[in-house]
Amino acid sequence: MEKMLKQDEIDALFQAALTSAPEVAGSEARARVTPYNYSTAGQISTDQLRAISMLNDLFARNLTHNLAAWLRTRFQVNLVSAEQIPFNDFLLRVPEISYVASVRMEPLGALAVLQLDLALVPPIIDLLLGGEGKDGPLRELTDIEEAILASVVEIVCRELTAAWQSVGLSFNFERRQMQTQVARIMSVNEKTLCLSFEVRMPHSSGLLNLAFPAVVSNTILRRLTSDWGRRRRHAPETRTRMEAAVRRIRFGGALQMPTVRLPASSIENLEPGTVLRFDLSASTLAEWRVGGQTLSRAQAIGMGAHRAARMESTAPGGNA
Repeated sequence: MEKMLKQDEIDALFQAALTSAPEVAGSEARARVTPYNYSTAGQISTDQLRAISMLNDLFARNLTHNLAAWLRTRFQVNLVSAEQIPFNDFLLRVPEISYVASVRMEPLGALAVLQLDLALVPPIIDLLLGGEGKDGPLRELTDIEEAILASVVEIVCRELTAAWQSVGLSFNFERRQMQTQVARIMSVNEKTLCLSFEVRMPHSSGLLNLAFPAVVSNTILRRLTSDWGRRRRHAPETRTRMEAAVRRIRFGGALQMPTVRLPASSIENLEPGTVLRFDLSASTLAEWRVGGQTLSRAQAIGMGAHRAARMESTAPGGNA
């Protein structure tokens, strides 16, 4: 038997529904609300991080090749991290005994901070002074060692300029900064773009850190995002013309014996007719190098009235 509701009972049900609905909606709204952390504002996006990583991978590769050739030893540089942190957090990561320098970026006229672990300095100086690149005790640098290391920092700045030319910035080594002076370069609360590179040598390893101020990092990130975001493929006709033009580019090439080490006395006493004995087998093939890079092993031959090279095998690490 169906129950018949009276008018006052119907009014009570409607009143209960009207009073309970806002409470349910409010509880659902409160469940969806999460606290906002304002310190995370302005963090690097995925696209920006990809562009920064690709740009600095180029810098790391160029620095690896150039410093390895200059120091004549194995030298490896790899990008470890790229993040936005307050300058105070960057300062907390700087070791008590460290090499810190200021780098001026033109045309903005702003200063960046370059920090190099001192564990890398003794082997670099030892190599530049004719040694084998052995590590040494962690200590402060002498004036002569500091002058030698300044030339290394200038090479780092030159490679930064080459890698970051797409954003229109040039890097110029200014001077070394003492530990007490670093905090004056920029505000401790300023959010900086911090890049960390791992440097490996045969007898030591360490970090190379770079901190860019907010005015520079914001400019860089905007330009990188716009440049990488609007890249378009060239028309087939344009690509064909570009490939044809590239094939006409001439590169410096050389067919030469592998690098050998000779005592200074044998070079000092050189005279016409002197025979130098290389520590190489008579069957050792020459190296075919293009742009300073070894591509393959080759044998010198004659082709008519010209000299030529016959490729025998791909050299270790070569791309041929």
